[in-house]
Formats: sequence, structure tokens, C-alpha cells
Amino acid sequence: MKRLGMILMVLLGNTAWAADSPDVMPATAAQIRANIPSLPIDAIRPAPIDGLYELKVGGQIFYSDRTGKHLIASGHIFETKTRKDLTAARLEAINTVDWSSLPLKNAIVSGDPKGLPVAIFTDPNCPYCKKLERELKDAKGIKVYTFLFPLSRIHPTARAHAESIWCAKNQHEALLDLMLKGQTLAKGTCKTPIDENTALAQKLGISGTPTMISADGRKFAGVKSAADLKTWLAGQ
Repeated sequence: MKRLGMILMVLLGNTAWAADSPDVMPATAAQIRANIPSLPIDAIRPAPIDGLYELKVGGQIFYSDRTGKHLIASGHIFETKTRKDLTAARLEAINTVDWSSLPLKNAIVSGDPKGLPVAIFTDPNCPYCKKLERELKDAKGIKVYTFLFPLSRIHPTARAHAESIWCAKNQHEALLDLMLKGQTLAKGTCKTPIDENTALAQKLGISGTPTMISADGRKFAGVKSAADLKTWLAGQ
């Protein structure tokens, strides 16, 4: 029975590896699988680019180096041991913003006056921006500069809402009333920096909301919890 069990293990092992290309050394295939254990790889074959290997996972394809220490997925390179997105880190590094170039006079200031600063481009009608505002409402240790950036092509009434917020006596309170409470604000009739904010966003390559900028110039598009945002702002 012991011998039969060993034979079955060998046969099952061979079945799992049978789909690998004969052009892939068994040791290489084993190393790739060992370094990416969470990926159920069906088959491995050489990729058209020298040094890369194609990994078939169900109906999807990923690529890795010969060691399996780096994985290419959705156009990004990941470090498999740490799961760090190396491409995202590099994009962040080359797209930094000079904080001193931001016209903070065009932003609504809120939060902790002595907290870590963050600039946020927001659309008052954007559901993700509203989610972020809920996180920021009671956040500690964060100073927020909100640049109103209505995406009128998506939200036709966003411009009018942004004007109402900027022209309100208490801008941040008006922002919360509209975005979190759904209240109707008085029509804005003052001069606003919205066109300047839109031009700035285009210059900085910002096309979606919310987009955040840290004091050291890193950008992040999307929502973070208050705790995660504070960690990110601290550069961790």
C-alpha cells in the first residue's frame, strides 16, 4: 500500500506538470511555482520576450521572470515576496508634484491646523469623494486643502454645486452639508477659482476625483481610510 501511495503521488505530480512546455526546464518551473504559491498555475511556457515566462492561470495569462520573484500583471510588475507594486511605486516617483507650486489660496482649508498636509481635488457630486469626506470628517492629525474640481461632463450639476460651496460663508461646512447631508445650498454668485483649479488639474495630469497630493509631491487617485491616509502622508 505504501508503494501504491508513492506511485499515485508521482502520477498526480506528473499530471499537474504535464501542460508545461518542454522548452521550460523543470527546475525553472518548480522555482516559479515555489515563489508564487498563491497563484494556481496550470502551465508555464517561454514568453516571446527573452527571459520572461508565460503563466497560464485558468483563462488568464501572467508573466514572470525565471525565478518567479517578479510577476507582471495588468501591465504592472509586482515583487511576489512582498506583493509590492513596483510599477505603481515608480509611477508615483516620476509624477511627483512640487507642493510649493500649488496655489493654496484656491483651496478650502479644513482639518487639523498642525496636521500632515494633503491637497485633494474633489468633485462635490462624486460618490467616491463623498466617501473620502466621511473618512476625513473626524480624522486627526491631517490638514486638508480641498481644490474644487467639478467633472461637469460626468456630473452636469457639479459646477453649480462647487460654486455654491465656494461662495458660502463657511465653505467647509457648506461642503459637508451638500456632500454628506444632501442639503441644497444657495446659488453661488461670487468669483470662484474653479477654472484655475481645472487648468491646474490638467497640468498635473489629474483627470479623476478624488486625487490626493502629499507634501512631498506623491499623488494617489482614489479613497483611503483616515488611518491609511495618515500613514501614506507620513511616507510609509
